[in-house]
Amino acid sequence: MKHQAGPQRRGESLRRHILLTAKEVFLEAGYERASMDTVASRAGTSKRSLYAHFESKEKLFLAVLDLVRELYLDRLRTPDAYADDPAEAVALFCARFLQLMVWEPQVRTCRLSIAAAERLPGSANAYFDAIFGGTYERLSAYLAERYAVDGAALAEDLVARTVLPRLVRTLLSVEEPAKNAPEEASLAADVDLDAIRQIVTGTLDGPGGVRAPGR
Repeated sequence: MKHQAGPQRRGESLRRHILLTAKEVFLEAGYERASMDTVASRAGTSKRSLYAHFESKEKLFLAVLDLVRELYLDRLRTPDAYADDPAEAVALFCARFLQLMVWEPQVRTCRLSIAAAERLPGSANAYFDAIFGGTYERLSAYLAERYAVDGAALAEDLVARTVLPRLVRTLLSVEEPAKNAPEEASLAADVDLDAIRQIVTGTLDGPGGVRAPGR
């Protein structure tokens, strides 16, 4: 589907329009088969204008990953947005992370980044930093503040046990990606929220677990 850039698109507006179009092209064709010609045509702009914003396909791809990070983190938010109780906030944050990661467009983006890793190792690093790095940073900061512990180590442990098993199965096509848009209202229906709560509560508030100060 061709997007019409229109005479009103200039500067940052045109740049973002190109990025959204390029995201679709990369997901449909893969990095190797995607072309700057196709992106320009679909965006309804000229190759000259495209190259004025992005001097190479590699630069465009990395910019698309930055856009993915922005869109993803806007959807994810931070743990304190989910609940007042720390353990519940962490459980819902991890559940939301899983819900977003097994959504079909995100699965395709992750696979695209993995496929491009040999040719563009920087892109795989950029994707990891954008998605996992941003998530770990938010969860780590929250855990460190609420539980006065090494938030980084605890965040990685919780994500490894609540998110990665299903995500890996989905990436390897053992499980089907989620087709429906990941709305927060459907969180309990999309992921095993009870199992995630059990892991998080046992780790943070259970016997031998970390406990919030004053609790």
